[in-house]
Amino acid sequence: MPLAVPSSGMATTSSAREDGDGGVPDDGIPDEEGSPNRKRALLAVAPFLALGLADVVLLLGWGIEPLWAFVILPPILFCSVLAWIVFSTDFLTDRT
Repeated sequence: MPLAVPSSGMATTSSAREDGDGGVPDDGIPDEEGSPNRKRALLAVAPFLALGLADVVLLLGWGIEPLWAFVILPPILFCSVLAWIVFSTDFLTDRT
């Protein structure tokens, strides 16, 4: 990754989240330019996916017909995958 040299003569990188120890941001997860950040995406989406799956298990535990419990499973999985894609590709970085 080429370094940009500002007028003050100090070299900086394009990552605004670095804390000065070689490209590792403050949260401890390395972030390389252009690479998807799958670990951060998994950490962001996992609680919501777990809640959705727990809801399916709860519905099955209540004795509702299994078909109705699994009807809500595709939207839960779709939203989780969509959120994982957004977080892993930093889709919102340029839009905020």
